[in-house]
Amino acid sequence: MPKVELSTPAPDFTLPDYKGVPVSLSHFAGKRHILLVFNRGFV
Repeated sequence: MPKVELSTPAPDFTLPDYKGVPVSLSHFAGKRHILLVFNRGFV
């Protein structure tokens, strides 16, 4: 994955939500704030 530079738009990506439904960052285009939470599993 390429490094993201400051003050540039984030690349579009798709991840499943808590129900397993795919959600893309582009779905939120034009919104002011977006909070992303990435949980890591513990082994």
